Amino acid sequence: MKVVVDMNKCQDHGQCVFAAPDVFQLDTDGRLAYVSDPDDALCDEVEEAADVCPLQAIRIED
Repeated sequence: MKVVVDMNKCQDHGQCVFAAPDVFQLDTDGRLAYVSDPDDALCDEVEEAADVCPLQAIRIED
């Protein structure tokens, strides 16, 4: 699984952080940081994060 975030769309709302905290974090400046190749065991959380993103900036690739 590969996680791709369109940083041009992302406005750092942080909904993904609540859905998948092991994959998404906000850095000290409030900007999104994420793991692009998380463990497959986190797939459900990552899918939830993509679903709750208000700007649909998160994409999951195989």
